[in-house]
Amino acid sequence: MKKIGFIGVGVMGKAMVRNLIKHGFDVTIYTRTKAKVEDLIAEGVPFVADVKSCAQNQDVVITMVGYPSDVKEVYFGKEGIIENAKAGAILIDMTTSSPDLAKDIAKEAKAHQLESLDAPVSGGDTGARNGTLAIMVGGSKDAYEKVLPVFQAMGQNIVYEGQAGAGQHTKMANQIALAGAVAGVVEAMTYAKQAGLDVKTMLDTISTGAAGSWQMSNTAPRMLSGDMNPGFYIKHMIKDLKIAIDQADQNGLDLEVLDTVKDMYEDLADRGMEDLGTQALIHYYDDKAR
Repeated sequence: MKKIGFIGVGVMGKAMVRNLIKHGFDVTIYTRTKAKVEDLIAEGVPFVADVKSCAQNQDVVITMVGYPSDVKEVYFGKEGIIENAKAGAILIDMTTSSPDLAKDIAKEAKAHQLESLDAPVSGGDTGARNGTLAIMVGGSKDAYEKVLPVFQAMGQNIVYEGQAGAGQHTKMANQIALAGAVAGVVEAMTYAKQAGLDVKTMLDTISTGAAGSWQMSNTAPRMLSGDMNPGFYIKHMIKDLKIAIDQADQNGLDLEVLDTVKDMYEDLADRGMEDLGTQALIHYYDDKAR
């Protein structure tokens, strides 16, 4: 399992490719905008012109694209991964996408003598760079065990969650918890500022107690410094939260915090902030406090 085709090389994908190469894998890449990977090409990473070429003759094909519609586009059809991957290849979708779509891919892959895994990640750009991503895997346990070294090159907390779709369901649970955590940190910072506290001192104080979290230690400092560069885009968070809401609706669940935070992010996107990082949620509260 040494030859890997990697499709979709964005903010996180680029770091994931570098970590795979660092661990001895032979990686070929394709992304729609070649200009965005000129640095990887300069480092000697082979770039091919289309999805079909990236999928052919690979032991593993990894996708890290934007939206479920993009996942469908790269997997299905005559020019897609399933039609062009060699028999026995393992397909790994690391996009945060629909659990139902993951099941559809698994079914179609099996019909073509392929195996597929849904393996969304958490940890943002920092985790991707450091190779410390949390990876949530659904699909065949046998396929998971075959490609475990691939996952270990990119992450540390790697967990087999169950059959096809289970990885995506776990990621939805992650995003639901994340939505509340980010909003909670922002509200604490907003409250502290209005109360006349030094916000950094407040964060340093409470981050070591019961209120401490990854978001408080990593995202809050970005908010405080005004760094809104995307480790994870607002537009992608909206996509994830909409998928989670759809899955909740299918199960008859009304998740009020999830709905509320999704609306906040959509408000920011409507004001042109969709390409900022999720920490830009602070702007929603800043505007309300004025």
